[in-house]
Formats: sequence, C-alpha cells, structure tokens
Amino acid sequence: MSANSADQGRLVDVVLVKSGRTKIRYAAELLTDDGTRIAVRAPWSGDGVRDFGFVRFEPGDVFTEYYWRDRWYAVKEVRDAAGALKGWYCDITRPATLSGAELVVEDLDLDLWRSADGTDVRRLDEDEFTESGLAEADPEAAAAAVAALDELEAYALVAGGLESLLA
Repeated sequence: MSANSADQGRLVDVVLVKSGRTKIRYAAELLTDDGTRIAVRAPWSGDGVRDFGFVRFEPGDVFTEYYWRDRWYAVKEVRDAAGALKGWYCDITRPATLSGAELVVEDLDLDLWRSADGTDVRRLDEDEFTESGLAEADPEAAAAAVAALDELEAYALVAGGLESLLA
C-alpha cells in the first residue's frame, strides 16, 4: 500500500514494542509510503535530554525515520533544532507494519550509531541482545537481527552509505 498525496502529512502513531510491551508511542507526520519503505518525521519524544555520551537527544531535535516492511531495521536521521545533522541512529527491528494510523515496530535490542561526519560508527546494546534470549527463543529472528546490524554497519562505514538507503 502506498501513500497517496492525501495521506502525506497525516499523523500516525509510531509504536515501538519490546518484549511484547509498548516501550514508547509517539505521533509522527507521514512523509511517504511507497509500499515497502515508510518515512515519518517527529520531534524528539523523550523526556528532557538523553545523553548517550557520544550524542545528546534533546528538545527541539527532529527525527526523520525510515522503516521497511521487508528489512530488519529502521534508520533515523537526527537533526538539531537549527537543522544541523547530528547523525543516524539505527534500530534493529522486525519488519514494520502500518495498519490504519499505527506504525508498529518490534525492537530487537541491537542498535547502531553513525555521527554526521562519519568518524564515529558504533554498535550498541549487543549485551542486551544476548541477555534477551532471542537466540534461544527464535534463532531465525536472532540471525536476521545480527545480519541486519552487519548490513547497516557496512553502509555506515562507507561515505554516503546510509544516505543511499534514504534517497
């Protein structure tokens, strides 16, 4: 299903599910839906500032988020309030589903960060992924998640790589 021009700009609820429970829900503007990839834009929805040490997400930041119905990840372009690119935060997820006004993604713990200048590419939360027990409970999903992280890291390590996914 692709979004027609009447659908563009409508609000959808992005629902991030983890371990069977809603981790976060927030409103986002639907930018595009070509039937495979969905793009939305939303302001930082966290409470206050979240400082990871390598990047800070804070009020005024804007996330342009890309989800796929056939890929095991989401890529989020992060810009500050003035529009300067901070970088890309990538979540490893099961393929997204958009039903009515809900865009649902299941977080599989693994993440990747790439700074705007490309000098900082880091895999995140591999310990949480191991502790989640997914490898034992659903080995195929665990293998798909690890492959997705490897794929994103390969894109992130090449100049323009992540951007090519979003064009």
